[in-house]
Amino acid sequence: QVQLVESGGGSVQAGGSLTLSCVYSAVTSGIAWFRQAPGAEREGVAGLHRATGRTHYVESAEGRFTISQDEATNTVYLRMNSLRPEDTAMYYCAAGPYFSLMWSFVPQDFRYWGQGTQVTVSS
Repeated sequence: QVQLVESGGGSVQAGGSLTLSCVYSAVTSGIAWFRQAPGAEREGVAGLHRATGRTHYVESAEGRFTISQDEATNTVYLRMNSLRPEDTAMYYCAAGPYFSLMWSFVPQDFRYWGQGTQVTVSS
């Protein structure tokens, strides 16, 4: 069983930045950040294939968000710049065995989930 613990959420004004952290208890080959706004479906934001370091972003995150890892501390980060009110959501760290279609970001394909951290962006 892999445990994921997110932190770093908060309230910022539009244009601001936040860095989310996800500490994992064991290694999995794929790890990602999802988000879910009230009344909306959970959607993928960014993913990382740990073995290669290759990253993948959804269009809304491309150029603004960066996913990275620190293997020494078992931590994956999501650096979010130029935040917009529409980025407001609960952000979740998710992990599972990597496969080629993982970056379709289907939630059911991710075996392990954290409890989430809230991000609120005001205009």
